[in-house]
Amino acid sequence: MDWHAWLTDPFGLTQQWLFEAVVQPLMFAAGMGNLLEDGFDATGWLLVGLIEIAVMVAILGPLQRWRPVEPIEDRRAVRVDVIYTLIHRLGLFRVGIFFLLQPLFDLALGHVRAAGWGTMQLDALWPGVTDRPWITFLLYLVVLDFVEYLIHRGQHTIDWWWRLHSLHHSQRQMTMWSDARNHLLDDIVHSTIVVVVAQLIGVPPGQFIVLVALTQLSQSLQHANLRMHFGRVGERLWVSPRFHRLHHAIGVGHEEVGRPGVLGGCNFGVLLPWWDILLRTSNFDLRYLPTGVRDQVEPDAAGRVRDYGRGFWSQQWLGLRRLVGRA
Repeated sequence: MDWHAWLTDPFGLTQQWLFEAVVQPLMFAAGMGNLLEDGFDATGWLLVGLIEIAVMVAILGPLQRWRPVEPIEDRRAVRVDVIYTLIHRLGLFRVGIFFLLQPLFDLALGHVRAAGWGTMQLDALWPGVTDRPWITFLLYLVVLDFVEYLIHRGQHTIDWWWRLHSLHHSQRQMTMWSDARNHLLDDIVHSTIVVVVAQLIGVPPGQFIVLVALTQLSQSLQHANLRMHFGRVGERLWVSPRFHRLHHAIGVGHEEVGRPGVLGGCNFGVLLPWWDILLRTSNFDLRYLPTGVRDQVEPDAAGRVRDYGRGFWSQQWLGLRRLVGRA
């Protein structure tokens, strides 16, 4: 069986139907007929997002109710995370990126290639082996996951980046919706790096969509309010909710061991804990600790705790103020 065709053919047919029935008429009505090709690509991301949300509601939601780590007391905070999820999963963030940054992105990629960094086709490394679709997919997954590890570690060790990324860690009530709670500038930097690397190693658009969908669904599981781990062996093969919750634990996941307030942390892996094991940033303690950032729960010398905001816009605004050292 050609598993790639088995997955992509139904998806392509559904994407075509959704585009012709919904997206294309709306684009014509908005005078955007010159962007139909981009609209078709955006429809693919919309469809992926709809599938992801359906899986979250149908599977992850019942799992959370079955074995929760803690009762949900701050429902408003969870509703804000739902807003973030809808923005990202339904393609609104990608549409914004397209209209605001696509010309700059194309220019940057052109300079990179002009400097001699052309597309390196990983599927051509070993003809007859690495050009098999499932092996190529695994190669791209491993390479991009290592890039994600490096990005995530940078978000925790580079001061200006942490000022943005700390918004993601400010959620005290983690649920399956919490993965998408990020500052938009943080998302732009992160997405740009991943897309550039994917372009440079030759990831096909179809496989890139599958990789992104797999990553996002796995991250939704990791952030779920779910008392679950994968056992002694499984914990070292794939990032579990327990492994990632320690990354969000107050004073554990975003600080160096024994040095409160000093940037660092543990469990930066996005899909694979291998990188944490190899680079000695893993923590496999079987604990489910309270989540958040130390400065939002422990007063400073002046008796103040940091405000990360209650709503979407206040969180974005306070993130900008933190970035320039005013919050």
